[in-house]
This record gives sequence, structure tokens and C-alpha cells, in this order.
Amino acid sequence: MTQNPLELINQLVSEAIADAVVAAGVVTLEELPTITLEVPKDKTHGDLATNIAMQLTKIAKKNPRQIAEGIIGHLDLKKANIEKAEIAGPGFINFTLAKAYLYPVLQQVQDHGSDYGRSNVGQGKRVQIEFVSANPTGTLHLGHARGAAVGDSLCNVLDFAGYQVTREYYINDAGNQIVNLCKSIEARYLQELGQAVEMPEDGYHGADIIGFAKELVAEKGESLLSMSTEERTAFLRTFGLEKELAKIKRDLSRFRVHFDEWFSETSLYENGQVEVALSELKARGEVYELDEATWLRTTDYGDDKDRVLVKNDGTYTYLTPDIAYHRNKYSRGFDQMINIWGADHHGYIPRVKAAMDSLGYDSGKLTVLIAQMVSLFQDGEKVKMSKRTGKAVTMIDLMDEVGVDAIRYFFTMRSMDSHLDFDMDLAISTSNENPVFYVQYAHARICSIFRQAEEQNVTLMALSDIDLSKLNNDREYELLRKIGELPEEIATAADNYAPHRMVRYVYELSSMLHSYYKAERVITEDVMQTQARLALLGAVRVVISNVLKMIGVTSPEKM
Repeated sequence: MTQNPLELINQLVSEAIADAVVAAGVVTLEELPTITLEVPKDKTHGDLATNIAMQLTKIAKKNPRQIAEGIIGHLDLKKANIEKAEIAGPGFINFTLAKAYLYPVLQQVQDHGSDYGRSNVGQGKRVQIEFVSANPTGTLHLGHARGAAVGDSLCNVLDFAGYQVTREYYINDAGNQIVNLCKSIEARYLQELGQAVEMPEDGYHGADIIGFAKELVAEKGESLLSMSTEERTAFLRTFGLEKELAKIKRDLSRFRVHFDEWFSETSLYENGQVEVALSELKARGEVYELDEATWLRTTDYGDDKDRVLVKNDGTYTYLTPDIAYHRNKYSRGFDQMINIWGADHHGYIPRVKAAMDSLGYDSGKLTVLIAQMVSLFQDGEKVKMSKRTGKAVTMIDLMDEVGVDAIRYFFTMRSMDSHLDFDMDLAISTSNENPVFYVQYAHARICSIFRQAEEQNVTLMALSDIDLSKLNNDREYELLRKIGELPEEIATAADNYAPHRMVRYVYELSSMLHSYYKAERVITEDVMQTQARLALLGAVRVVISNVLKMIGVTSPEKM
């Protein structure tokens, strides 16, 4: 992608400052520290500002204002697109730029369309993100939904920033929960056949289990009764897992989340990877025996206590297959691995990272992000139960109630490590107080303006034929600059694993658009002004659509 106009202007101004410092005899080019440019918070301070004069005080042994005067006196204003340079405070230099530097932003948006905002900051590095990974024993809940929303949005952000992203779901299909799933389906199956059997103590009582049993009776009749216990268990395990995973995949698909890999925990046992990981830790001298159990020395790597790998009854703890799974991740050669876990897994992070260090891997390549809990509110009160089922609210309940767009937007708009209060009434309201409505309406409003232009027989001109100097008021400059900031904003969001930054960005852009619409007529008697303003709004529309797609939200053309 060609260089962004904002990056280019920063480069030109930095080069002009460096040339001026040397020309003024302040210091040599070799002595010059890195020049930092910032956008002033107060618009009256110009478009860019630098503190280079203050940085040079010790080296040049001069007053910073005196240094600033020397720099300004030797600046090539025209070459750097600078309209005005002024000294402020103890020696800041504020630059007001000739606004024409922003016009190329429109050409970039038009050239790249749905790819506008992409960059190569990730340099093709391979990143694996494992998220959701709910036990395949029931329906996805709100915590899973938040993990799905932020995980998928983060994947999209990293993809836009030039990383190769692999989305992975880890299927916990080897523990006691699967044994209980089999027993639960078996009990319901036998009940459907008229037998008076009790549900297992740790069984699953959901309506889906009853439904599975009815399907079994309809398809298989009493044939399961003639199977041996081992045969029936194996059959029910496969049947139950297929049903539960199909349900999870169906709900995630509706939520616009798709995975590249579905990794089975059972495969770690079947191909001996759990035993290999354990043997490797023993060979490295990282484990010891105590009270007939096998322990891992995780305290050597910062954990608060050592952890049991093999219990005194010979069975593995949860940590052991998790070590094998993460060892498998490292073996696949990813440059970075990211896990998104629920709030209840916070204490689990140090032991997994310690285990990777124990195996000789760089635990710094593994990042664990915590998606905090969600609280639902309706009519001003906290909601715990679904009105429809009388049970805990599930992801599918919420999708039915408020729609995917609202959930994806609301669940991504706050940093994932902060608790989220979800106002269901606000999420479905058609008012400017509802942020997702407000942003989508900005897109629909632009589409409406283009329909009006078509009705008034306004033929859109090629951008190269439009006099963009007609874009000359502060609101237009603000929109142009905001559009130009998108590639950098995506790169920053990727670098910080912070997809919520994109929600904030698109909300701010939409707010600027609404303010502009109220203040200015787009279709005017001035033909060239109309063309320039339509070009500007067309670019805003593309950017809103790109960002909304990144966070899994649609861009309606009518509302």
C-alpha cells in the first residue's frame, strides 16, 4: 500500500526540522535525537507539535526558546507543507499545515476500498488465537459470547495489520465432563424407552439432552440395549460430541465467528503427546515425586506453588494435557500465540507459562488475555434468568432478544479486561444514545445522501477531476484527518491486542459525520463543491463499513 498522507507529512516535517537544526548550527546530524511529533489536544496549537528544542538544550547548551527560534528561522516551510510555525511555552514548536496534504487520503480510500486501512506492520508473522473453547456439553453462555466477539474482532484487526492469523477452538473432549455427557444421554435414552432410571449425580439436565435422546429412539429404537457397555459408551460419546459441537458451530456461525482449526484434546492422548510432554519434563529434571504424586517445579518459574501433574491414583490433573496442548502449539512454529480465557481462569496463567518455561520454550510468545464477565440489565434491573426458559441467559437467547449487531458492538466496545454491563433496552433502542444505532445510522445517512444525489441527477465525477480545495472548512479537515488515521489506528490496536480501540474510532468518526451533516449542505448549487463533498462522504462511508466489518457488525444502507 502507498504511504499514508499522515505518515508522509510527519516524515516531511521531521526531515525539515532535522535540516533546520543542522542549518542553524544547533547540533550535528549525528548528535540529533529522535524527533517526536504529536497532534496537540488544543486545536488552536496547530496540527503538529514538537519538543525537539527542549531535547537539544543540554547538548547545545542554549535556552530552548532560542533553539526554537533558530529552527524556525531555517525551516523550509514549502517543502514540508507548513503554513505557519510558532513557538509556544518553554520552547514547543507548533506547526499549522497547509491542509492540501490531506486530500490524497481520498484517493487512497478510493484505490483500496474494502482493504483501506491495511498495513504490513505485522510483516506476515504467524499468530494463533485460541478463543471460546467452551466444553462441548451445553449451550454457549454470555462469557463465551464476549470471548467470541473480542476474539474474532482481534483476529480481524491483526489480519488487517499484516499478520497471518489462525483461529483455533480447543475441544475439551477427554475429561469427566464427557463421561457425564454420555451418562446423561444414556439415562434420558433409557427414560424415553420407559425405564425408571435416575439421572447421574453430575449429569446435564438441559432440554438439548432430552432432545438427543428422542432422536436416538427415533433413529435407533432399542438397538443400543443390545450393545455391550463399552460399545454403548463409545457410541454415545461420538453421538453426543457430534451433536454438541454441531450446536456450538451453528450458534457461532450465526454470531459470525468461524474457526480455522478445531483441536481435539482426545487427539493428545491418542497420539501419545501427553506422555511425551511428561517424559520430556522428567528428562529435563523439572518434576519430582511426593506423596505418591508427580509434581512440576513451577515455583522455579514464578508460580506461587508447585503443581501436581499425576495424582496419587495415577490420573492426570487438568494441567497435564494443557501442557501437552501448548507444547503442540509451540511445535507448529507460530511467532505468537494468544489465548482468550474467561475471568475464572486468571490464576491458571502463571502455571501454564511456567510449564512452557520448564520445557525450554519462550513463554513470552504466549499471551493470555482475560475476558471479564458480562452483566445483563433490563428495565434498570440485573437479569439472571431468561424469561423464555426460566434458566440462565445464553448467547442464543441474547441473539434472539437484541440481535447480533448490538451484541458484537457492545461486547467489543470496552477493553476485554474490564467488567461489562450490557443494557438490553439501550441495545435495541433506535436513538442516538444507542452507540451501535448511532454508528450504523451514520453509514445509512451517507447512503441516503447518495440516493438523493442520484434522484437529482448528480453524476459523480472522477476524483482526479474534482477541485478538492472546495473542502476547506474545519469539519472537512477533521473528517479527512480522521480517515487518514485509520491505518495507524489499526496498527496500534493490533500491537496492543485492543479491538475496542476500533469501536471508539468508528464512533468518533460517526460523530464527526453527524455534526458535519447538521452544519453543511452536501448537495449545493456549487457543482464542484457538491462533487468534493460527495467524494469526502463516500470515503467516510467506506471507512465506517470497513471498521464495522472488522468488529462483526453490518453496515445498513437504510434505517
